[in-house]
Amino acid sequence: MASSSKANLAEQDEGEEAEEIEHFNDFTLASSWERFISEIEATCRQWLADGPKRLLEKGAVHLDSSDNIYKVKSELKNAAKIYSMEYYFEISGKIADWNCTLHDLQLCFGVKEFLVISPQSASGVVLDAPEATKLLSAVSIALANCSSLWPAFVPVHDPSRKAFIGIQNMGTIFTRRFEADRIGSQVPIKFMHLEGLYELFVSKFAYCMSDHSMHLFRVHLLMKLTYQTLSNDEDNYDDIQEADTENAESETSPGCGNPNRKHWDDDCPWNEWYSAEDPVMRFDLVVTWSEKVVESSLEMAEMENASPHEAEKWILAPNLYPNLDSSKGDRIGFASQLHLLVNALEMSFEAPFIEDFVSVENPGSDNLESTMVIPPPTVLDRVLKDLFLEDPQLPDFAKDEHKSSRAIKGAPVESLFVQFCLHSLWFGNCNIRAIAVLWIEFVQEIRWHWEESQPLPKIPANGSIDLATCLINQKLQMLAICIGKKRELNEEFEDCIGTKDDASANMEEVNKVGDESSSFHARSQAFDEKRDSLLTPEGFNGSKTVESKFSANAQDVHSSDKSTLDSIRRGSAGPVGSMKLLKLCQSLHAPFTQSAPLMTEDMHEERLRAIETFGFSFLERETLSSDMSAFKAANPGAVFEDFIRWYSPRDWENDESEAKGPSTDLTEGMNVDWPPQGRLSRRMSESGNFWRKIWDEAPILPASEQKPLLDPNREGEKILHYLETMQPHQLLEQMVCSAFRASADTLNQTNYGSLKEMDTKMDQLYLTMASTLRPLQVNLLSNTSDTIEDLQRLCVVFEHVEKLLILAASLHRRFRQVPRISEAIFSNYYNFYLPTMGIGLADVDTQKEFDMKLQLSQNERQVVSNMFTPPTANQSWRKVLSMGNHLNGHEPILREIIFSMHDNASDNHYASSSHRDYQQDTETYRMYTCGTSNDLRVALSIISYD
Repeated sequence: MASSSKANLAEQDEGEEAEEIEHFNDFTLASSWERFISEIEATCRQWLADGPKRLLEKGAVHLDSSDNIYKVKSELKNAAKIYSMEYYFEISGKIADWNCTLHDLQLCFGVKEFLVISPQSASGVVLDAPEATKLLSAVSIALANCSSLWPAFVPVHDPSRKAFIGIQNMGTIFTRRFEADRIGSQVPIKFMHLEGLYELFVSKFAYCMSDHSMHLFRVHLLMKLTYQTLSNDEDNYDDIQEADTENAESETSPGCGNPNRKHWDDDCPWNEWYSAEDPVMRFDLVVTWSEKVVESSLEMAEMENASPHEAEKWILAPNLYPNLDSSKGDRIGFASQLHLLVNALEMSFEAPFIEDFVSVENPGSDNLESTMVIPPPTVLDRVLKDLFLEDPQLPDFAKDEHKSSRAIKGAPVESLFVQFCLHSLWFGNCNIRAIAVLWIEFVQEIRWHWEESQPLPKIPANGSIDLATCLINQKLQMLAICIGKKRELNEEFEDCIGTKDDASANMEEVNKVGDESSSFHARSQAFDEKRDSLLTPEGFNGSKTVESKFSANAQDVHSSDKSTLDSIRRGSAGPVGSMKLLKLCQSLHAPFTQSAPLMTEDMHEERLRAIETFGFSFLERETLSSDMSAFKAANPGAVFEDFIRWYSPRDWENDESEAKGPSTDLTEGMNVDWPPQGRLSRRMSESGNFWRKIWDEAPILPASEQKPLLDPNREGEKILHYLETMQPHQLLEQMVCSAFRASADTLNQTNYGSLKEMDTKMDQLYLTMASTLRPLQVNLLSNTSDTIEDLQRLCVVFEHVEKLLILAASLHRRFRQVPRISEAIFSNYYNFYLPTMGIGLADVDTQKEFDMKLQLSQNERQVVSNMFTPPTANQSWRKVLSMGNHLNGHEPILREIIFSMHDNASDNHYASSSHRDYQQDTETYRMYTCGTSNDLRVALSIISYD
């Protein structure tokens, strides 16, 4: 029993000892700082194990400032402080050039992947120097335990200094240390010049030498200079300064006017309506030299005087306004005003008459916003004067018209109604009240032109109506024709009055003449005799050898000829081939007839409805009666069948079965087929035929003596009634179609070179407009229609295209001589901007900026150099020229230099005798400087022996 109990106690003691060993606490990690190092090490080991591809899958964040850099982040806690550790890495294996977009630390220290550890505080930097050193030491220990060669950095000092300290284990007996700091003001004069910067770098390793200029060091040098064209704000400031100077001088010399400042788009087609801001803010020119080996300060002084044209590379970087200034929302252009016009269309359904939007007593006036102001009368008068200004020469309405423009039922951009629409876009900020006021005054001005028989301006005087345009434009074309007819009638009336007065004054002399008492009629008959000839049998030669068929009717023919010997043809346009009259062996003459009256689209529709209902229309009856009267005057003795044979040959059926014996012409002895054989069609031979009834009633009158088919007074008043009483939504529908088409046609006249993307976008815009505006063209719009939303989306599409086109015009103006530059910049921006098209402007990501660098060829450098115009007196006064390498009087806005010293590690004074077998040639010293005359940043990396 004792032995068993002892055995149990022994087993229990062994179990307790095993449990104590299993839960053994390693007191070497007891401190928080050591636990902090362990946590850093664990995180780094995880990142090393994952690798770049796995980290991307886990959600690594892409940096917007670089195309190829990603980062992952982890939070670490040490005592009461929380730190953020970020790992930056690249997925591309090739080494990035400093002309590419690099991270700030990559550029400063020449590293590829690195760690940054910083406190999570408002400043994000370590302000205490001992803490920074201890933090960097902890990261270094953790990386050494991981056998990682990542460099690690800690931000220190004030955030504005962009200061860092860092360390990197080289995997050998050497360690690289980093340090960066910045001087934000009062840069020493010696550091403004290349010679002083060179001596600063040499001083970092030439410790025993007091005069660096007396010794030669093979220092590798890379230099990059950035020049910048003047921005628009600087140009405006200089122009204001110069204008103030000119104004001061002009006060002493009256009469010397100062010309207005010219804008960049003064000769662009849209400038008549608005002035667009130049989308190109400025250009940056980056000039880089290839790597050089410098051995003295004198060489650096010579290099400072070198011209930028001697550089190896020129790289042009355009600076555009973010998203072409779309984020501001206050940009004025066609698209913004068209959006307001669509809003006016939506409100136009709230009242039945245009006047209701002007009247204060309108029941729906409460819905009109107080912002819908009406411009003062002076503005209204100026607009009307511009609209109705007499232009001695009508413009070419088809000039620069897009091939798809006529698919939109509007009107040419230079026509009167379209000019009214374009003025409406900017009149009173295009609200419904302002449009109503302008329309009422517009119609009143048109009525004045009608009543005074004054021609309408900006209306083509070709006497035709373009049915492919909107109805209001057709009405104005018809009214212009009616005014022309009215003027002709007035002139004829005045001539008649003058002739009557002359005849009354000489009445006694006329009575003495006797036979000349019927002067005008007799002279006109005599003129007709010479022109048309008498109705005698043509070709009668008195031959007795006639056939029996002709002889049988010879007596009737001679009696008929005798009765018409004194009859004269009137209004004849000449014989119609060999056609003969049925009752007379005379040639059938075609008469001069009145032209068919012009009709607008609604008149055509009215005519078709009348034909469907009654079988004919009033206009057809008038036209047919006029043609029959003219035919009778040109062919005295003609019968209804003769008219049908000439006017409607399908209603005359030739009798082919009946033999046609040739008759002998008694005058000339020629054989002719007379009388013609045939009969009227069944339609024309029916009793009570409509055409025969009109024939019987038609008087014998040539077209010159008939009443005009078009009554200008009646049609003119009908047109004015239409314009004065049309409903608001009918007006706004036609205005929207015409304004969209005119705005696109105006932009289409822009010269932007051979940019295929812009051509494609313009073609797409016209097709989109045609499909979206189709419901307005067929009068299918209602106040509950979804078309309003489609029109608002169309405004967004229009704005995208308008911005691209303005950019294309701006680039083309600058690079006419080297179109490759404008094409490359526009193509890159088009691909950058393309994802934002088709979405609302409010959804555009304004944080992402367009970044592009274009390397220039030798023949393109001079064109870009000319963009840096020599500074004016005001610009030179404001700029301090303290740096070298000037380009047309412009100093670089940024100078970046990389100094490096390549050394054999065995010869370095840090090396010990025990490591002389280490013969690797490495970059022992590197210094990056960046800045101007007022700002200098220096970043230094040194390899030291541990």
